[in-house]
Amino acid sequence: MSAELEAEKADARMLMRAERNAVEPRDAPLKLIDNFPLELARVSPVAGYWPVGSEIDGRPLLAALAKVGNVVALPRMETRQGPARFLAWRGSEALTADAFGVPSPPKGAQEVTPRLILVPLIAFDRAGNRLGQGGGHYDRIISLYRAHGAIAVGIAYAEQEMGAVPTGPHDAHLDWVITPKEAIRCVRGAPLTGRA
Repeated sequence: MSAELEAEKADARMLMRAERNAVEPRDAPLKLIDNFPLELARVSPVAGYWPVGSEIDGRPLLAALAKVGNVVALPRMETRQGPARFLAWRGSEALTADAFGVPSPPKGAQEVTPRLILVPLIAFDRAGNRLGQGGGHYDRIISLYRAHGAIAVGIAYAEQEMGAVPTGPHDAHLDWVITPKEAIRCVRGAPLTGRA
Protein backbone atom coordinates (compact mmCIF):
# COMPACT_ATOMS: atom_id res chain seq x y z
CA MET A 1 0.00 0.00 0.00
CA SER A 2 1.37 3.42 -0.92
CA ALA A 3 2.17 5.93 1.81
CA GLU A 4 -0.40 8.28 0.29
CA LEU A 5 -3.20 5.71 0.45
CA GLU A 6 -2.17 4.71 3.97
CA ALA A 7 -2.37 8.35 5.09
CA GLU A 8 -5.75 8.81 3.36
CA LYS A 9 -7.12 5.73 5.13
CA ALA A 10 -5.76 6.88 8.50
CA ASP A 11 -7.45 10.28 8.09
CA ALA A 12 -10.74 8.63 7.03
CA ARG A 13 -10.57 6.23 10.02
CA MET A 14 -10.12 9.10 12.46
CA LEU A 15 -12.98 11.12 10.95
CA MET A 16 -15.43 8.23 10.58
CA ARG A 17 -14.61 6.67 13.96
CA ALA A 18 -15.58 10.02 15.51
CA GLU A 19 -18.83 9.94 13.46
CA ARG A 20 -19.60 6.42 14.70
CA ASN A 21 -18.76 7.31 18.31
CA ALA A 22 -21.20 10.23 18.16
CA VAL A 23 -24.18 8.07 17.14
CA GLU A 24 -26.77 7.40 19.86
CA PRO A 25 -27.71 3.71 19.30
CA ARG A 26 -31.29 3.89 20.66
CA ASP A 27 -33.29 1.24 18.74
CA ALA A 28 -30.77 0.95 15.85
CA PRO A 29 -30.01 -2.77 16.49
CA LEU A 30 -33.71 -3.63 16.19
CA LYS A 31 -34.08 -1.58 13.00
CA LEU A 32 -31.38 -3.74 11.41
CA ILE A 33 -33.83 -6.64 11.72
CA ASP A 34 -36.59 -4.62 10.05
CA ASN A 35 -34.32 -3.74 7.10
CA PHE A 36 -32.71 -7.15 6.67
CA PRO A 37 -33.69 -8.54 3.22
CA LEU A 38 -35.62 -11.81 3.20
CA GLU A 39 -33.31 -13.22 0.52
CA LEU A 40 -30.37 -12.83 2.93
CA ALA A 41 -32.32 -14.15 5.92
CA ARG A 42 -32.61 -17.48 4.10
CA VAL A 43 -28.82 -17.96 3.85
CA SER A 44 -27.11 -20.14 6.48
CA PRO A 45 -24.70 -20.52 8.24
CA VAL A 46 -24.38 -16.88 9.29
CA ALA A 47 -21.11 -15.50 10.68
CA GLY A 48 -21.70 -12.58 13.00
CA TYR A 49 -19.43 -10.62 15.31
CA TRP A 50 -19.36 -9.49 18.93
CA PRO A 51 -19.54 -5.67 18.95
CA VAL A 52 -16.46 -3.87 20.22
CA GLY A 53 -16.45 -0.21 21.23
CA SER A 54 -18.99 1.80 19.24
CA GLU A 55 -19.64 -0.86 16.57
CA ILE A 56 -23.36 -1.30 15.91
CA ASP A 57 -24.73 -4.24 17.89
CA GLY A 58 -25.76 -6.99 15.48
CA ARG A 59 -26.59 -9.50 18.24
CA PRO A 60 -30.38 -8.92 18.08
CA LEU A 61 -30.17 -9.60 14.32
CA LEU A 62 -28.19 -12.80 14.98
CA ALA A 63 -30.82 -13.89 17.51
CA ALA A 64 -33.61 -13.23 15.00
CA LEU A 65 -31.77 -15.24 12.32
CA ALA A 66 -31.19 -18.11 14.76
CA LYS A 67 -34.87 -18.05 15.74
CA VAL A 68 -35.89 -18.79 12.13
CA GLY A 69 -33.50 -21.75 11.94
CA ASN A 70 -30.19 -20.33 10.74
CA VAL A 71 -26.94 -21.66 12.16
CA VAL A 72 -25.14 -18.70 13.74
CA ALA A 73 -21.40 -18.47 14.34
CA LEU A 74 -18.94 -16.00 15.86
CA PRO A 75 -15.25 -15.59 14.97
CA ARG A 76 -12.47 -16.79 17.20
CA MET A 77 -8.89 -15.58 16.71
CA GLU A 78 -6.37 -17.91 18.36
CA THR A 79 -3.51 -15.52 17.49
CA ARG A 80 -3.50 -11.83 16.54
CA GLN A 81 -2.30 -12.76 13.04
CA GLY A 82 -5.26 -15.09 12.47
CA PRO A 83 -6.82 -16.72 10.71
CA ALA A 84 -10.26 -16.46 12.25
CA ARG A 85 -12.28 -19.61 12.75
CA PHE A 86 -16.07 -19.35 12.81
CA LEU A 87 -17.56 -21.40 15.61
CA ALA A 88 -21.25 -22.19 16.11
CA TRP A 89 -22.97 -20.20 18.85
CA ARG A 90 -26.53 -20.74 20.06
CA GLY A 91 -26.64 -17.62 22.20
CA SER A 92 -26.76 -19.44 25.51
CA GLU A 93 -23.25 -20.91 25.75
CA ALA A 94 -20.61 -19.11 27.78
CA LEU A 95 -18.04 -17.22 25.73
CA THR A 96 -14.31 -16.92 26.37
CA ALA A 97 -11.84 -14.23 25.30
CA ASP A 98 -9.92 -14.81 22.06
CA ALA A 99 -6.44 -13.42 21.21
CA PHE A 100 -7.88 -9.89 21.00
CA GLY A 101 -9.88 -10.25 24.22
CA VAL A 102 -13.16 -10.40 22.26
CA PRO A 103 -15.86 -12.77 23.61
CA SER A 104 -15.88 -15.85 21.38
CA PRO A 105 -17.22 -19.41 21.45
CA PRO A 106 -14.85 -21.83 23.22
CA LYS A 107 -12.17 -23.57 21.14
CA GLY A 108 -14.08 -26.85 21.14
CA ALA A 109 -17.25 -25.44 19.55
CA GLN A 110 -18.28 -26.76 16.13
CA GLU A 111 -16.49 -24.97 13.26
CA VAL A 112 -18.72 -23.85 10.39
CA THR A 113 -18.17 -22.49 6.88
CA PRO A 114 -20.30 -19.34 6.67
CA ARG A 115 -22.33 -18.54 3.58
CA LEU A 116 -23.32 -15.11 4.95
CA ILE A 117 -20.77 -12.93 6.76
CA LEU A 118 -21.93 -9.94 8.81
CA VAL A 119 -19.03 -7.50 8.80
CA PRO A 120 -18.30 -4.65 11.24
CA LEU A 121 -16.78 -1.50 9.78
CA ILE A 122 -15.74 2.09 10.34
CA ALA A 123 -17.01 3.43 6.99
CA PHE A 124 -18.65 2.22 3.77
CA ASP A 125 -19.76 3.53 0.40
CA ARG A 126 -22.50 2.37 -1.97
CA ALA A 127 -20.06 0.58 -4.25
CA GLY A 128 -19.32 -1.83 -1.40
CA ASN A 129 -15.98 -0.41 -0.35
CA ARG A 130 -15.33 -0.79 3.38
CA LEU A 131 -12.93 0.82 5.80
CA GLY A 132 -12.03 -1.47 8.69
CA GLN A 133 -9.62 -1.26 11.62
CA GLY A 134 -6.58 -1.62 9.36
CA GLY A 135 -5.41 -5.14 10.19
CA GLY A 136 -6.83 -6.72 7.03
CA HIS A 137 -8.55 -9.54 8.99
CA TYR A 138 -11.97 -9.12 7.36
CA ASP A 139 -10.43 -8.57 3.92
CA ARG A 140 -8.84 -12.01 4.23
CA ILE A 141 -12.00 -13.55 5.71
CA ILE A 142 -14.22 -12.18 2.94
CA SER A 143 -11.80 -13.26 0.19
CA LEU A 144 -11.45 -16.76 1.64
CA TYR A 145 -15.16 -17.47 2.09
CA ARG A 146 -16.26 -15.64 -1.06
CA ALA A 147 -14.32 -18.31 -2.96
CA HIS A 148 -16.91 -20.73 -1.45
CA GLY A 149 -19.84 -18.51 -2.47
CA ALA A 150 -20.25 -16.49 0.73
CA ILE A 151 -22.03 -13.12 0.74
CA ALA A 152 -20.41 -10.22 2.65
CA VAL A 153 -22.85 -7.88 4.42
CA GLY A 154 -21.63 -4.74 6.18
CA ILE A 155 -23.55 -3.75 9.31
CA ALA A 156 -23.38 -0.05 10.13
CA TYR A 157 -25.10 3.14 11.16
CA ALA A 158 -26.20 5.30 8.22
CA GLU A 159 -23.85 7.99 9.54
CA GLN A 160 -20.89 5.77 8.62
CA GLU A 161 -21.46 6.26 4.89
CA MET A 162 -18.80 8.09 2.89
CA GLY A 163 -19.02 9.34 -0.69
CA ALA A 164 -15.99 7.22 -1.58
CA VAL A 165 -13.97 5.04 0.78
CA PRO A 166 -10.23 5.05 0.04
CA THR A 167 -9.32 1.53 -1.09
CA GLY A 168 -6.40 -0.49 -2.36
CA PRO A 169 -6.07 -3.68 -4.43
CA HIS A 170 -6.27 -6.03 -1.42
CA ASP A 171 -9.43 -4.51 0.11
CA ALA A 172 -12.40 -6.89 -0.15
CA HIS A 173 -15.72 -5.34 -1.14
CA LEU A 174 -19.15 -5.84 0.41
CA ASP A 175 -22.19 -7.23 -1.41
CA TRP A 176 -24.68 -5.44 0.86
CA VAL A 177 -24.72 -2.89 3.66
CA ILE A 178 -27.57 -2.92 6.19
CA THR A 179 -28.20 0.19 8.30
CA PRO A 180 -31.06 1.13 10.63
CA LYS A 181 -32.41 3.23 7.73
CA GLU A 182 -32.09 0.94 4.69
CA ALA A 183 -30.64 -2.10 2.97
CA ILE A 184 -28.14 -1.19 0.26
CA ARG A 185 -27.28 -3.67 -2.48
CA CYS A 186 -23.75 -2.63 -3.41
CA VAL A 187 -22.96 -2.30 -7.09
CA ARG A 188 -19.31 -2.23 -8.15
CA GLY A 189 -18.60 0.78 -10.35
CA ALA A 190 -21.88 2.51 -9.40
CA PRO A 191 -21.86 6.30 -9.07
CA LEU A 192 -20.88 7.18 -5.53
CA THR A 193 -23.10 9.36 -3.37
CA GLY A 194 -23.22 10.40 0.24
CA ARG A 195 -20.67 12.43 2.18
CA ALA A 196 -17.14 12.92 0.91
